[in-house]
Amino acid sequence: MTNKSTGLSLEQRDELLTALKTRFEKNMHRHEGLEWAKVQAKLEANPDKLWSLDEMEATGGEPDVVGYDQQMDEYIFYDCSAESPKGRRSVCYDREALEARKKHKPENSAMDMAASMGIDILTEEQYRELQKLGPFDQKTSSWIQTPSDIRKLGGALFCDYRFGHVFVYHNGADSYYGARGFRGSLRV
Repeated sequence: MTNKSTGLSLEQRDELLTALKTRFEKNMHRHEGLEWAKVQAKLEANPDKLWSLDEMEATGGEPDVVGYDQQMDEYIFYDCSAESPKGRRSVCYDREALEARKKHKPENSAMDMAASMGIDILTEEQYRELQKLGPFDQKTSSWIQTPSDIRKLGGALFCDYRFGHVFVYHNGADSYYGARGFRGSLRV
């Protein structure tokens, strides 16, 4: 039986919740003081967010809780895969960049993929917060939200983690590489 509001069957929903719970319990350093039962109750009350998490999981993001916003009463999930999610690599930055390419266009853009998944691409600040939880992107890189003044000039920003530090770089927004994807965030 399929849940019409999310497109997830009850079996898919249960599999996802099991995977999320297992990851939550294995990585308590990412969310000290938070309880899985409360997270699960929020997820079950928000099937559209559960669908987005399933999309994050299906593309290799390994989403996990990285915080709780008391004021908004929201749990914060980030992609916590060791490297930029495999199912989201080889994409340029946004639709404008995709359409500007004359040859060898990638199949999609990071911003379009994130929007279709119902998630946001990490900001530089969020990316740096993620790196405090462990080393990520030691072999890959991830697009991050780019300020409009940089984007207007044709550029886009990405980050990686090398030599014990987070590095922020720039590239043409229309570029894409097999080792560059994007990480997402979701509030539930």
